[in-house]
Amino acid sequence: MSFQSLKMANWLNYKRLSAFLLLLLLSFSYPVAQYKRIAWGFYGHKRINRIAVFTLPPELLGFYKEHIEFLTEHAVDPDKRRYAMDGEAQCHYIDLDRYYTAGEDPFTIIPRKWTEAVEKFTEDTLQKHGIVPWHINVMKMRLQKAFEAQNVDLILKYSADIGHYIGDAHVPLHTTENYNGQLTGQKGIHGLWESRLVEINAEEYNYFVGKAKYIERVLDCAWDAVKASHLALDSVLRIEKELTAEFPNHQKYSYEQRGNTVVSTYSYAFSQAYHQRLNGMVERRMRAAILTVGSIWFTAWVDAGQPDLSRLQNTPPSAELLEEMKNLDAQFHAGCHSGRICD
Repeated sequence: MSFQSLKMANWLNYKRLSAFLLLLLLSFSYPVAQYKRIAWGFYGHKRINRIAVFTLPPELLGFYKEHIEFLTEHAVDPDKRRYAMDGEAQCHYIDLDRYYTAGEDPFTIIPRKWTEAVEKFTEDTLQKHGIVPWHINVMKMRLQKAFEAQNVDLILKYSADIGHYIGDAHVPLHTTENYNGQLTGQKGIHGLWESRLVEINAEEYNYFVGKAKYIERVLDCAWDAVKASHLALDSVLRIEKELTAEFPNHQKYSYEQRGNTVVSTYSYAFSQAYHQRLNGMVERRMRAAILTVGSIWFTAWVDAGQPDLSRLQNTPPSAELLEEMKNLDAQFHAGCHSGRICD
């Protein structure tokens, strides 16, 4: 089937999509406390990948829906690898403010093409300050090659991974050196915006984001996501500061039971006041991430020649891939138990 005819095909209509998503959300029963982590939080990353499946056209939906639990569960593998592999951490962010001073536009200073950026700043500098938009483009090419080879293991692994990096690019605090408010006296804002607000509001969000679309230039798409995130950064920081001035400290924080531990966290009242003043920002960024994930999965498949994925159905991940994932999980949990990761 040609791309043009594919575009003309009768994709899932909204009634079918609605039915799928209704079943999806009814089956979503992850305990909130378990996913208080990094980036969108484990909870948010898993939700992004899971719902992105339902943006896909029928030619991909059968395969992806068959493996939806894998794509959901392993949406967080890149965060686990941060603590096990050198060179992983910088794939999750880009500190744009390391490239410009007040009043300058980083998007005219930093070349979008990797070779041009290396020539201007050196690869060491780029790696030091984060490479998420370029890494998304690399991951798309890896996924495309996995489709070309019709390698189920790599299709699943790269689909799950790229969903994570795309999610990170849609987070304002992943575009700044001040990623946790540590430079402005707002330490903890990272977990507040990316995890706390999602955990207590995600069931109210509208996940009808539309259908995946073919993306002509994936690198530009990744940069556009980073730019939209960075343009929201000022509001993320300013609004939290304004609210902090209004809330007494004993009302800003509260204690909650997390497993066998009582922890201090942002109070429900403060979190909801912040969420409301952000005026839908968190939901908009999550919706944009979901649609972009589905669209880049789709684009990689189209650019691979639209292989017939029905021939790959009923093919589970290999024992080797599952063992690799098991070992990664063991490394991560060993770090948690030692207190090095899950503080």
